[in-house]
Amino acid sequence: MKKKSSSASKQLASAAVASHRPDTTEQYGLFDANPPVTAVSAAREVPENRFSRYVVYVDESGDHGLESVDPAYPVFVLAFCVFHKTYYAQKVVPSIEAFKFKHFGHDLVVLHETDIRKEKGEFRFNSREQKQIFIDELTGIIDASKFILIGCVIDKNRLRERGENPYHLALGFCLETLYELTQEKGQHELTTHVVVECRGKREDRELELEFRRVCAGENKLSKLLPFDIVFADKKTNSSGLQLADLVARPIGLSVVRPGQENRAFEVLKSKFFCSGGRKHVGVGFEGWGLKIHPPESERPR
Repeated sequence: MKKKSSSASKQLASAAVASHRPDTTEQYGLFDANPPVTAVSAAREVPENRFSRYVVYVDESGDHGLESVDPAYPVFVLAFCVFHKTYYAQKVVPSIEAFKFKHFGHDLVVLHETDIRKEKGEFRFNSREQKQIFIDELTGIIDASKFILIGCVIDKNRLRERGENPYHLALGFCLETLYELTQEKGQHELTTHVVVECRGKREDRELELEFRRVCAGENKLSKLLPFDIVFADKKTNSSGLQLADLVARPIGLSVVRPGQENRAFEVLKSKFFCSGGRKHVGVGFEGWGLKIHPPESERPR
């Protein structure tokens, strides 16, 4: 009896591992072919008929208000970073934690693009060389991390005359694209959580209402979208939220200053959800995984 029980346990563990292997024929792979999932960890996983295998972390760049527009950065950017949960827990989080221990001696520092760029708080560097090493290592982590990127850039000057809300507009675009991605991965009938930072009681309430409205069917697909929103405090030490924060501004700069060197965006090109699938990452993402609104055809020549 003991031998049969042991054999059954091994079969269950093997089945659990197989269920986490990615679709290798579609978009950029989000997980290794043979992830190190143990029998113990597999047994403790939430049943897959409840939640999808993916989690989404969201951040923004630029002010979403239309009262005043910064001429140096007249856009609003929303970035969705989509991770396979097992890969995120076993690979992404440890790499971020190790990076923090190396540079700060502890892991409580929250990586924030604005503070790094302006050298505020914990990010006061002793020299240009030290800052460059820091940025190079952080860029390397982003480059090595497997995730799919969905982004939307809103041209605020063009939007002012229409009176539309930049955040809500970008949110709709990104949620619609996220649904297309979950369809491709066969996860569109399961709940995927979308994690966003808190911005204030009124703003969060308005965002949640818009999120629920889009997911209830008011979208270009006219479908119910199986997403649930999760609000996180700005001080939450989430690796996913920090990565989303780090990628948002480079996306905006690629539109605002297209001729300027943008090393970070060059790294991100291979992350975008694209029309050609994983065999053609880095191309075909414009208008697909990266949407710019209003589109080029609506802009003055």
